[in-house]
Amino acid sequence: MPTANLSRPRPHLLVILLIILMASSTFPVAVAQDEILSADAKADAEVLLQFKEGLADPANRLSDWQQGKTPCNGRTNASAWSGVICTNEGRVLGLQLEAMELSGKLDLTILAKLPTLRVLSLANNNFKGSIPALNMVTNLRAAFFSMNQLSGEIPTDAFSGMGNIKRIHLDNNQFTGSIPKSLAELPKLAELRLDGNQFQGVIPELQQDTLQSINVSNNALEGKIPDKLAKMGADLFMGNKNLCGAPLQTTCTSSPTSSSSSESPSSAQNSTSIGIIVFIVVILVATVTVLFFLKKRRPENMTEHQFELPTSHHNTNNSNKKTDDLDSGPEISNSSKMGSPNHHRSGSSGGHEQGKLVFVVEGRQRFELPDLLKSEAEVLGSGSLGCAYKATLVHGSSMVVKKFKDMNRVGKEDFEEHMRRLGRLSHPNLLPLVAYYYRKDDKLLVTDYVSNRSLAHFLHGDRRMRAALDWSVRLRIVKGVGRALCYLYEELSVLNVPHGHLKPSNVLLNSLFEPLLSDYALVPVVNQQHATNAMAAFRSPERRQLGRPSKKSDVWCLGHLILEILTGLSGTQSDDSSHHQQGQVHDLSLWVASMPEDEWGEKVIDADLMRAVSGSPNLDTVKALLRIALACCEPDMERRLEMKDAVEMIEGLGAPGGGETNKDSAPLLQRTEENEDAHFSSVAI
Repeated sequence: MPTANLSRPRPHLLVILLIILMASSTFPVAVAQDEILSADAKADAEVLLQFKEGLADPANRLSDWQQGKTPCNGRTNASAWSGVICTNEGRVLGLQLEAMELSGKLDLTILAKLPTLRVLSLANNNFKGSIPALNMVTNLRAAFFSMNQLSGEIPTDAFSGMGNIKRIHLDNNQFTGSIPKSLAELPKLAELRLDGNQFQGVIPELQQDTLQSINVSNNALEGKIPDKLAKMGADLFMGNKNLCGAPLQTTCTSSPTSSSSSESPSSAQNSTSIGIIVFIVVILVATVTVLFFLKKRRPENMTEHQFELPTSHHNTNNSNKKTDDLDSGPEISNSSKMGSPNHHRSGSSGGHEQGKLVFVVEGRQRFELPDLLKSEAEVLGSGSLGCAYKATLVHGSSMVVKKFKDMNRVGKEDFEEHMRRLGRLSHPNLLPLVAYYYRKDDKLLVTDYVSNRSLAHFLHGDRRMRAALDWSVRLRIVKGVGRALCYLYEELSVLNVPHGHLKPSNVLLNSLFEPLLSDYALVPVVNQQHATNAMAAFRSPERRQLGRPSKKSDVWCLGHLILEILTGLSGTQSDDSSHHQQGQVHDLSLWVASMPEDEWGEKVIDADLMRAVSGSPNLDTVKALLRIALACCEPDMERRLEMKDAVEMIEGLGAPGGGETNKDSAPLLQRTEENEDAHFSSVAI
């Protein structure tokens, strides 16, 4: 009967009712989860705004840290605030507030309220005073405070309780006193940088099996280097006059730890005899040294310009001899003295010769030319433009002094105006010019010392070093270089070649593997013939076709730089490896262009990089970057990319794992907790 049929529920209506019931039960849960996420994001925002209140931000770099907004965009790892790195869940993972001219109060008790904070970098700012309370942020994995003006003694227990910390950078500050023993208690410590300070006393016994690198160079440490550190590089301990033992060549004459009250009378007598002999030898050496310098002492009226930098064992007068990998980075570490005063050759004196060190950057700690020339120094290398030295000043900071002989293209006034123009440049990916010294025959350019060396060192040095350049690091370097070049093209638009010498040895890497361009904008002051023989832009196709470089020559250099980063090969090299089977690579861009794209993975892309990206979406991004590089290297200047277009295409490439952090923030960590260790090992030196 029809009435009976109407009283029975239809099957599809039951299904619909069931779906409605399920949706009504899960909807509140989803809403609740979003509310929790929103609450966490708001809490993180409040903490960061409270932290910002104690900071001085004269350049307004944190202007997008605003009330009513959140630092991370919901359920993604995209950041909405400058310098903030986010997790996939929209929480604050790291703060990368580098080179922002920040100063003020570092109250880390505030940051302790960020439960997901793992990385804190305040490097290259203007913070002063004592070390902040790092151990308040117990979950930190990495802390970078390099290149500030922090000072004073660090408390012994400053790092107590930081059981997860892996990387600590305190280099190039003004710390004094002993190295805190709590560093020896950190179970996961992998990298420690204390160089360029004024630490005294002995190096504590660091017994961690996780420790990969420690740099204590250029301090006032003494005693025997712990046996655990004996196999590390000697340059990590240089600049401490009283350190001894391996890996230094200085032998320890006696060890305080080996002496005890139970010494036999005979051993004590032997020790006394040895001490007397050493004392006599020291007296004799000191006497001979004093007599020698009295004999060689310069006249009292000798002027500053007569100081001579030491000549390196390289032939710096031969402009055709190029050791490109040594142009910027400390690729050679020969100990030297910069302060040997010698009479200048005859005919070089005169009114215009009387110069002094001229600073082009405001707010920098001042020093004089004799301070540089009398300091302990290392010969960093002799490249195609000049010879470079590392000078460690009395107050502990290290500078690089480059001596140029072929820089007489313009007169004194034009040269000084150009140096002032360079001094006004400011970009996170440019190594700033600090000061210069003018003399007719020689010019000195002074910059900060960058201890991570150059990109060339990692690409073409020890094969193991290349492992530090994982895909995220390589992409970050390319993007940073592109941004710096765009800045140069905007600020120095009147120059035909705004950079002129772009190559891996002129891309320095800071502690976070961010690129810093050096030797830029020197074409206007370098002698024409020398520029033609030595500078990278003059190797472009238009130089061969037209006899001069163009504004697109830097684009060509950028393309070649990217190809070196992705292939691991230098621009002109012989290669017989199985990975590249072409025998000789005379022109890298032509060689890559001759390869079918389906063979790029096997024959073109660096094997270490290929292993990391094989089978992942990142391989497509690597190939896309290769195509951009080839478009930059187009021999026909008219068809070659403009710099702005090339950089926009590079910026459009996604970060590893999909999605990118904010434009100026590098992905310091993988976005999942379980991958943290792998990431740290991949970027450690």
